[in-house]
Amino acid sequence: MSVQCEVTAKIAAHAPMSVFERYLTVWVFLCIVAGVVLGQTLPGVFQTIGKLEFAQVNLPVGLLIWVMIIPMLVKVDFGALHEVRQHVRGIGVTLFINWLVKPFSMAFLGWLFIRQIFAPYLPADQLDSYIAGLILLAAAPCTAMVFVWSRLTNGDPLFTLSQVALNDTIMIFAFAPLVAFLLGISAISVPWDTLFTSVVLYIVIPVILAQLWRKHLLRGGQAAFDAAMEKIGPWSISALLATLVLLFAFQGKAIIEQPLVIALLAVPILIQVFFNSSLAYWLNRKAGEKHSVACPSALIGASNFFELAVAAAISLFGFESGAALATVVGVLIEVPVMLLVVKVVNASKDWYERGQ
Repeated sequence: MSVQCEVTAKIAAHAPMSVFERYLTVWVFLCIVAGVVLGQTLPGVFQTIGKLEFAQVNLPVGLLIWVMIIPMLVKVDFGALHEVRQHVRGIGVTLFINWLVKPFSMAFLGWLFIRQIFAPYLPADQLDSYIAGLILLAAAPCTAMVFVWSRLTNGDPLFTLSQVALNDTIMIFAFAPLVAFLLGISAISVPWDTLFTSVVLYIVIPVILAQLWRKHLLRGGQAAFDAAMEKIGPWSISALLATLVLLFAFQGKAIIEQPLVIALLAVPILIQVFFNSSLAYWLNRKAGEKHSVACPSALIGASNFFELAVAAAISLFGFESGAALATVVGVLIEVPVMLLVVKVVNASKDWYERGQ
């Protein structure tokens, strides 16, 4: 075990949950209201913002997304990858859920609820786009927030760090092919060049920049790194909230006309969260992993890297798309639902350990 990995893991385990993180659902709801109001009262301003594009990338949103993603990736220590051998069974469950169950189950739930059950209540021209947004959400495993969920369940910090590092490494190579495949079997066409550009812009480049920044900060010692992390911590959520204001400024008309859409989109997301977390938790129990490993393994399978999902949805389908709206619904319900999952795994610890 490297000293740096151990220090990073301990910091992740004990850092307090910020006000932004704790009340994320409240901030998202306020941004929805603000975005809808501003979009209806200042349509010209937001139309101008929407036209600030280069190579099909909206420049203001691209900048905001980098501010969202990069500080989160600075926290990820890819040096922790060698730690995966310490908990092979737990890592195996994590990879199985994140890459073989979660995206495919969401594609099925999207087809079932959006194309079948809820289709009469949703705009017909947006059905494919809603499903695409759900797939993008499920194909991006959680990065930063899983440290919060793991901490609240007394999860093994080194296991949490190593599974995040491994998932992020896989995501660099697997996100685009997996999304393209699932959109294809869902009969949704997506240009490969746009998807590839999104991966480069919102995964590859941010990972490189974040790791260079991390290396630079660590040269000043762990204390300097910790101070920098505390300072830039609010950047990610602030940029996310600003992006949501822009999104809902463009989505405002659709929301006003069909407020039921958000509730209907939440249904497959909720089912997916409870299904994947339960399956991962049960599989870890069957495999004989410790409760402190099962918790973060289950929680990373239930939550999403929603910043990446939002970015990819905007790049592929645009501000006003159903895909962008679907990913934002994931942001809206993330905190209360994950806190419920945290409560369940904590309350069931005795049951879990009796089965070992």
